[in-house]
Amino acid sequence: MKAMTLNGVQGRTELKHELSKMDCYLLRNRLKHVMEVDPYANKDGKYFIRSVYFDNFDNKVLTQKKEGHYGRDKFRVRLYDFNTSLLNLEKKSKRNNLTYKQKCPITIEEYEQMRVGDIAWMENDERSLLRELYIEMKMYHIKPMTVVDYEREVFIYHYGNVRVTFDRDIKTSFRNNDVLNVDLPIIETNSDVVILEVKYDEFLPDVIKKLLQIGNRRRGTYSKYQISRMYG
Repeated sequence: MKAMTLNGVQGRTELKHELSKMDCYLLRNRLKHVMEVDPYANKDGKYFIRSVYFDNFDNKVLTQKKEGHYGRDKFRVRLYDFNTSLLNLEKKSKRNNLTYKQKCPITIEEYEQMRVGDIAWMENDERSLLRELYIEMKMYHIKPMTVVDYEREVFIYHYGNVRVTFDRDIKTSFRNNDVLNVDLPIIETNSDVVILEVKYDEFLPDVIKKLLQIGNRRRGTYSKYQISRMYG
């Protein structure tokens, strides 16, 4: 059965687990013999991700995540390896057990306008994602809230369109939203924790399923944003 779609985007299954650094080491050394390294990664197979997440004074997004709402949306602005020439607005949606992701490019100037609340220009923008964000910002008063940094390593398996990611060294800016500041004050959350994410379309191949088996893994809905807000 084909996966459901939302606004033309195909839904994917997304599983998350909390790992120790030792479990991470064991798993990645299994996977590298079967899966491909992300071709967009750096020479060491990793890349740096910085995101700023949108929320409001009542913590609408954080609360929906904690309570496990089956229908929820989360907006963020993301850049990779501090490349400010490539900035994306992303919307991640959860509908039942499927995850949907939409994105569009924005400029540094556009983000800074959002950051200070200058959003009237977004109402009739040609990018539908910006129009959606405008409605959320007007109705629920969401705004850029918290910056989250982490290092990601990605493995790819084409059958089933599988992506296995290891996210480590998760850091938070508390409530500072100056995402473009390379000297942004930021602190580490839990240096011993690695978040494993397994994403696939319609099926997870048995060979990958077997490779991922390891004891004492805690399955959950570990959001980097949720982890970061535990610290402020």
